[in-house]
Amino acid sequence: MKYTKNFYQIRSNAHILAQLKKEQETVGYYKLPFADTSEIKRFAQGVTQKTIAVLGIGGSSLGSSAIYDFLKRKYHFGKTLLFFESTDPVDIKDKLDRIDPDDTFFIIISKSGTTVETISIFKYLSSTINFHAGNTAVISGTGTPLHHFADAEKIPFFELQQNVGGRFSVFSVVGLLPLAIIGVDIDNMLRGAQKVYQGFFEREKIYEMLMEKARFFVENKNRFRINVLFSYSSSLEGFNKWYVQLWAESLGKRNINGTRQGLTPLGLIGPVDQHSFLQLIMEGVRDKTVTFIKVADFEEQLIIPPQTPIPKLEYLEGISFSRLIALQADATIEAIDAEGDIPYDVITIDKVDEYNIAELMYSYELLTSIIGAFLQINTYDQPGVEAGKIILKRKLGA
Repeated sequence: MKYTKNFYQIRSNAHILAQLKKEQETVGYYKLPFADTSEIKRFAQGVTQKTIAVLGIGGSSLGSSAIYDFLKRKYHFGKTLLFFESTDPVDIKDKLDRIDPDDTFFIIISKSGTTVETISIFKYLSSTINFHAGNTAVISGTGTPLHHFADAEKIPFFELQQNVGGRFSVFSVVGLLPLAIIGVDIDNMLRGAQKVYQGFFEREKIYEMLMEKARFFVENKNRFRINVLFSYSSSLEGFNKWYVQLWAESLGKRNINGTRQGLTPLGLIGPVDQHSFLQLIMEGVRDKTVTFIKVADFEEQLIIPPQTPIPKLEYLEGISFSRLIALQADATIEAIDAEGDIPYDVITIDKVDEYNIAELMYSYELLTSIIGAFLQINTYDQPGVEAGKIILKRKLGA
C-alpha cells in the first residue's frame, strides 16, 4: 500500500520547542542577546559627532529606530539618530538640510553590500561628503562591495554574520552600534532579551504564553487572518513598524505543501486610532485579533489642572495624563471584551526603558519563529521580496 498526502499536521508544543532548539545551529538571532559588547562600547565612546546618520533600510534600520523612538522622549539623548531609508528625493534633501556634515557620523548598513536604496543614497552623499575613518563605519557581510570599500578607505568595519537576517538583527551590531553611540545602555537592553530567551527555553511562564498565543493564531488562521497591534503609547509607533516587517516578511510564505500562509499585521496607536480603526474592529468583519500594549508607569506626571475655562468637563480636572491614557486603553479593552467574539490579549510594559523594549521585541521574534515552525514554512527567507529586487536590477540594466 502506498500513501501520499497534501496536508500537514499541527505539531505538539514539545516538537516546536525541539525545532527551535535545533534552529539555533543555523539561525543566528537566537544567541545575539549573549554577545560580547565590549568592542562596540569602546568604539561608541570615541564617536564625538552629535548627529548619527544611519544609511539602511528595512531590517537595517527599523529595529534601532524602534528602540530610539521608544526611549528618546524620556532620555533626551545628547546625540540624534537620523535614518536615511528611502529613495524619495524630497526626504533625502530634507534630511540633508537638517544635518551638519562636519558634525555627523555615518553608519552604512547593508548585509549584502548591494542594497539598492542604501547604496544609491550612499553614492549620492559621497558626491559632497568625504567618507573617512573619522566619520564613518560600515556594517556588512564579509567580502561584500561595502566591505571592500571600508578596507580600501581604512574605515571601521563591523561584520554582520550571514546567519542573522535583517529583520532579526536588532540585537546584533546593526542595532547595538548606533544605539550605543547615542548613549543607550545596550547591556541592560540585552538583559531584557536574555530574560525572555532563558524563560522560554527553560519552559517558564513566557514559554506557556508564547506557545498558547502562537497555537491560537495557527489553529484559527483561516478565520482570524488579521492581527492588530494596538499600542497605547506614541513612543511605540516605531515598534509597530518593526513588528509589521517582522510578521509580514517572515510569515507570508508557502508551506511545505505549497499552500499559501500568512497573518496580516496592522499597527495602531492609542488613543489616536480609537477615533478611526476601532470602528472597523468593533462592527466590521470578525477576521481580526487584537493585542493591546500598555505602559504601566510612564514616569511622567502631567496633570490636567482644576478650574479650567471650559465648564461641565470637571471630570477631566485633576487627573494625570498617565491615568487618562490607561483608562482610555481599559475602556477600549472593555468594549471589545463585551462584544464576546473578538479575540484579544493585553501586554503591559513596566516602564519606558531599554530593558523593557528589548523584552518585548525579543518576545515577538520568538513568537514569529514559533508560528513559522507551526506553519511549517521557512521563517527566515523572503523570496517574494527578492523577486522584486531581481526585476528592479533588470530594469536598471544591472
